[in-house]
Amino acid sequence: MRVLLIGGGGRENAIGEALVNAGAELYVISKHRNPGLLRLAKDYGIAKETDVLKVLGYAEKWNVELAFIGPEAPLEAGIVNALEEAGIPVVGPSREAAQLETNKAFARSLMERHDIPGRKLFRVFDSIEEMKRWIDDFGRPVVVKPFGLTGGKGVKVVGYQLRDNEEAKAYAEGLIRKDGRVLIEERTDGVEFTFQVFTDGKRVLPMPLVQDYPHAYENDEGPITGGMGSYSCSNHLLPFVMKDDYEKALKTLKATVEAMRKEGIPYKGILYGQFMLSKEGPVIIEYNARFGDPEAMNVLPLLRTSLLEIAEGIVDGSLCRAEFEKKATVVKYLAPRGYPENPVKGARIEVDEKAIAETGAKLYYASIDENLTLLGSRALAIVGIADTLEEAERIAAAGIGYVRGELFYRKDVGTRRSVEKRIQLMKELGKEFEPFGC
Repeated sequence: MRVLLIGGGGRENAIGEALVNAGAELYVISKHRNPGLLRLAKDYGIAKETDVLKVLGYAEKWNVELAFIGPEAPLEAGIVNALEEAGIPVVGPSREAAQLETNKAFARSLMERHDIPGRKLFRVFDSIEEMKRWIDDFGRPVVVKPFGLTGGKGVKVVGYQLRDNEEAKAYAEGLIRKDGRVLIEERTDGVEFTFQVFTDGKRVLPMPLVQDYPHAYENDEGPITGGMGSYSCSNHLLPFVMKDDYEKALKTLKATVEAMRKEGIPYKGILYGQFMLSKEGPVIIEYNARFGDPEAMNVLPLLRTSLLEIAEGIVDGSLCRAEFEKKATVVKYLAPRGYPENPVKGARIEVDEKAIAETGAKLYYASIDENLTLLGSRALAIVGIADTLEEAERIAAAGIGYVRGELFYRKDVGTRRSVEKRIQLMKELGKEFEPFGC
């Protein structure tokens, strides 16, 4: 089957590999030639992923039979709608369904209308004075979220990026002046985790849970990034997530898909719930309408079911199985020095692919071109896969030793110490549980 993949990051490198392993003839469109995808693809088109007309032109030229969307921006641009109108089935939600990610107020209102569990108190404001009065009356720490896609970098939380509610009001005022409106939510304390599922609009099939490391520097310090790495456990849970909390989070995602169906906006593709595990249980922080990056690189190498079979099940409404190996994974991203605020660009790096493979690690390329020149965002990821978290982390760390250049990475991603820190935080919040192994 001729499959079009849109996107050129590490997430898409993992998707492309899984599709080719499943027997797909792969065609790729992205802003740059990803070295990993370049060797997997039958042909490669260079275009902005949001350039709908250019993407359609390539799809028709290659006579593709299925499309798979990687990043979120083309979803907001309506690429799924355009491809389906041209008779090409797509793994990914329509522009309207993708509002779960692209319109935060839509997502919160949907949860409220359908009484979906795990929702937070929220308000949308277009008036600066009303926003300030509400925050003062609320009296508790808040979260300020801009509208639209921000790559995970626009959200600011009192007690973390903001000192207090006075700073929150100032930040929210700036967003209203810039965007015309802002979303204010109650702050929820706990530990975040990622829950990704496949769905055909009716059935929901879960993937292993993953935890991301969004801060740039070790010990969870520094600015928020697209994600400096992530890990998953061999039991497909996380050490601080009990089975009943897992079931509650899955119920939230199933209820979301059902709510979208009832609203006449069927959701199909990958749905990614970013949850905060609080003392009371899992709370939705946000939805994403695609695979996570880096989280795709944790789950796709473990996928035992053909991704092509899953993709066909999603588009024709016959999704039936998605099985994963019982292995632990650790993804460590290498980013240009200065990322995310002032990253090095244009410098070349050296990658000894053979030596990396000999360590047992996997390599996925991201924001780097075919000449191994840094483009300014996360450049490449090294993935360790093993029976235990400790061994997976050791493999990933060993693989990093064979990459040279103006790069940095978080050494603590996936380490036992960093995981225990998260377990301890849940204990301090009064969450009673017996942690699972990993």
